[in-house]
Amino acid sequence: MTAKARRARPAPDPAGAAPLFAALGDATRLTLIVRLGAAGPHSIAQLAAETPLTRQAITKHLEVLSAAGLVRSDRRGRERIWNIEADRLDAARRYLDQVSAHWDAALGRLKQFVEE
Repeated sequence: MTAKARRARPAPDPAGAAPLFAALGDATRLTLIVRLGAAGPHSIAQLAAETPLTRQAITKHLEVLSAAGLVRSDRRGRERIWNIEADRLDAARRYLDQVSAHWDAALGRLKQFVEE
């Protein structure tokens, strides 16, 4: 996606972004997002195999991420396969870009004020 296309999309409103960032605020959930983003879809058993957490704990974290719209699951036989929701992460990035742009503008105004 080009920078121009990214700018054309509206940034999410703060109220809608709060649950997303609350879900990402936990180190375990952030680790799960990173793993799903890097390695693709995983079952709970696969996610639990590389961590000291139980499957039940992994499931609870995935349910929080799912409620925030960051992951989704599909049934494959007896397993649920979890995958990342790229659009929701893109919304988080757009929100952070918006916040960053506001800070850049504020710092620019401060620099201009100091130099005058």
